[in-house]
Amino acid sequence: MYNQQIATFLKVADCGSFSKAADSLFISTVSVMKQMNTLEHHVGFLLLKRTNRGVLLTEAGKSFYCDAKKIIQLSDDAIQNASLIATEEENAKEYTIRVATSILRPCKPLVDLWAKVDDGTLPFKISIIPFDDSPAGMNDMLASLGNTIDCFVSPCDSISWQQKYQILQLRQNNCCIAVPRNHILSKKKMLTWEDLDHETLLLLQHGESLLMNQIREDIEKNHPLIHILDTPNFYDTTVFNECEKRGCLMESLDIWDQIHPSLITLPMDWNYKMTYGIIYSKNATTALTSFINLVKKELLNTTIS
Repeated sequence: MYNQQIATFLKVADCGSFSKAADSLFISTVSVMKQMNTLEHHVGFLLLKRTNRGVLLTEAGKSFYCDAKKIIQLSDDAIQNASLIATEEENAKEYTIRVATSILRPCKPLVDLWAKVDDGTLPFKISIIPFDDSPAGMNDMLASLGNTIDCFVSPCDSISWQQKYQILQLRQNNCCIAVPRNHILSKKKMLTWEDLDHETLLLLQHGESLLMNQIREDIEKNHPLIHILDTPNFYDTTVFNECEKRGCLMESLDIWDQIHPSLITLPMDWNYKMTYGIIYSKNATTALTSFINLVKKELLNTTIS
């Protein structure tokens, strides 16, 4: 903020030597001497007496030294005071976290968790942005992630998502089977692999989901009597409608038990669970990163307790 030559002059005066000042400043002696020559040329008079034993201040140099010390101190104080004000202004800001939400990917798990974190003093508020679960709607929402949308909550074992985005795992949800209400299996409390024999099962197409790939491989290897019918990369309400229309079964999640009024979600006798979490950009803003860290801390506290 101030002329660096002034700081170098003060160091030379304190050390009484160009070489000692240079060592202290981690620069060459020649550089120190050039700075002093330039400074003296600029002010128009000598500030230092050069001797074989070092340097001494001239009378003008002594006066300049005292005032220069004040200049340096005033400059440092100005920076510190401005920094404190800037910090206070930053702390007083309120940041809006824009959370995308849809029928199949509601933001409620995050909102409920944030309610436990926010004591009313935190500088964050949540703004809900609706989107459509259709392939086009999903693609538009993902294209906005990191721009007009900060994050969303969803099943998150997508291979491409794990490569493109950051993911904070919230919980594990049970994989279940959705059954039309008029289907013979709808009366059961829990389904087994044998119940699925000779049935058509809607299942996410191979490749995108690690978990769905495992279920598919399990079926193809150990339960060949189950007929698999591929669905798109992303579930939307169309898939649920297709399940009801065909009268077939569908792999689903326990959190989706209220999606379609004509379908019943039944637990399945297997150990498959889907990771559910917050998905956000790898280039997250400082504000979003702070928000996520607070959520992460609450998750850790909940786990410990």
